[in-house]
Amino acid sequence: MNTNSKSKNIFSSLAADIPSSVVVFLVALPLCLGVALASNAPLFSGIIAGVCGGIIVGILSGSQLSVSGPAAGLTAIVASAIITLQSFEAFLVVVVLAGVMQVILGFAKAGIIGDYIPNSVIKGMLAAIGLILIINQVPQLLGDKSALPANDEESIASTGNIFINFFKAFAHITPAALLIGAICLAFHFIWEKLVAGKKGFVKLIPAPLLIVFIGVGLNALFASTGLMPALTDSYLVKIPMANSASEFVSFFTSPDWSSIWNSQVWMLALTIALVASLESLLSLEAIDDMDPYQRASPTNRELKAQGVGNIVSGLLGGIPVTSVIVRSSANVNSGARTKMSTILHGLLLLGSVAFIPFLLNMIPKTALAAILIFTGYKLAKPALFKLYYKKGWDQFLPFVITIVAILATDLLKGVIVGIGVGLFFAFRSNFRKAVFVVKDDTRYLFRLRKDVSFLNKAIIKQNLEKVPDGAQVIIDAMRADYIDKDIVEVIEDFIIHAPLKNISVQLETSGFIDHGFSYKILANDNKDGHLRRTYTKVVTSTKQDAIPEATPELANLASQPQ
Repeated sequence: MNTNSKSKNIFSSLAADIPSSVVVFLVALPLCLGVALASNAPLFSGIIAGVCGGIIVGILSGSQLSVSGPAAGLTAIVASAIITLQSFEAFLVVVVLAGVMQVILGFAKAGIIGDYIPNSVIKGMLAAIGLILIINQVPQLLGDKSALPANDEESIASTGNIFINFFKAFAHITPAALLIGAICLAFHFIWEKLVAGKKGFVKLIPAPLLIVFIGVGLNALFASTGLMPALTDSYLVKIPMANSASEFVSFFTSPDWSSIWNSQVWMLALTIALVASLESLLSLEAIDDMDPYQRASPTNRELKAQGVGNIVSGLLGGIPVTSVIVRSSANVNSGARTKMSTILHGLLLLGSVAFIPFLLNMIPKTALAAILIFTGYKLAKPALFKLYYKKGWDQFLPFVITIVAILATDLLKGVIVGIGVGLFFAFRSNFRKAVFVVKDDTRYLFRLRKDVSFLNKAIIKQNLEKVPDGAQVIIDAMRADYIDKDIVEVIEDFIIHAPLKNISVQLETSGFIDHGFSYKILANDNKDGHLRRTYTKVVTSTKQDAIPEATPELANLASQPQ
């Protein structure tokens, strides 16, 4: 499709894309603020990230329906990074460098990295993020003033251990905040039940927007009636308001490039680049599955687009962006056709902070906390733990250990630990299933299946040495895709010295795969697509008589299914 036809297709779909962009904007606005709040970053930085994700990534991405912006999956890393660096401007350098690394990953064609992460580890990572969101936002929901910075400058200060803050918050409850937060959270659960399975207009109404309205309405009710002290100051969203275009431009923050020599900056950038890339690729795959036209999005191009988006976001003062499943699914469900919906939603976000910041500043932070806690619940709901428990220990343990490791350390280390556990179970499964040994009196069957690595050498060697004198042995290698050279050597050594113990050996190998057996071991005959030979006289100086053919009973045993 040429450029003109692409442009025509985009603009011809505006009738569907414009309404969709409004829905996505209404979903994204409270989430941008909420993610920034959970990330311990200035709230304005969340809007900047949403604008960059919508406009910059939307233009460059090859996906038609994916929507990018600040994501809940990065909140733990971002909050920890800001606390570690003790400077939001220094953290912006991390965002820019992470974007550069993502662009490099895109040119290196690393778009397939998501396919090499076990699904149990990915789900464990998302569940851990959900638990961190819940633990981190409960103090906001309860109205613990110590967890509510008075302004954006204080939001970069260290807030301490999230577990300690969680328990301390119950001693510093603000009644109005708790009531508003509890009603908003309860409504979120009720609304999900009401719209489940429904179709039509009600399905398009974004729950986060309704919760924002409920939070603002309840707080206004408290202020007008005096039922209880209304929430003010640090309990409310604080977006800077500009009286002129030049003043609005001054709200954007520049990175502190003097911190680029800090080794922690580079390590944090690598962490964000890897996690953001993985989250984007997983979201992209999910959205492609939801696309009614089943269009395939180029993954390497997506990495480049996300990288440029993060570079621009960091340069302007925004937090990292990724492809976000919540916004993207809202985009699909509202009937979007092309990427114009994503781009327009970014323009609407920019317009909202430029022209109506006074309305945004009426939103209670406890309402945003309710949205994020519900998001965390969806990522770590009990049914997910039950599902992986039913799948077996090889799936459940990597899932749970990934969660524990992330909660105990950080996201990247936890994922690495989870991958290690997943690899252990993969090796264990391959080790146990690669070699099948069965015997019937003095008749033995050694069946090599799948990939037989050097890790199986000991068990094969030990079992071959246990074969008694005068036994009849079939070594069936037809089902093996790969046999390590060490294993080939062990089998050849056994065949060579078998006549010394009057052992009859029959080796079966595939005629289509060269496993590396010596031509002195394999006969040059091919029957029915595979080589099936009985070796009569291998060590002529020791044994002159031919080794008899395997008995029919053993041949039948070899032909039995696995």
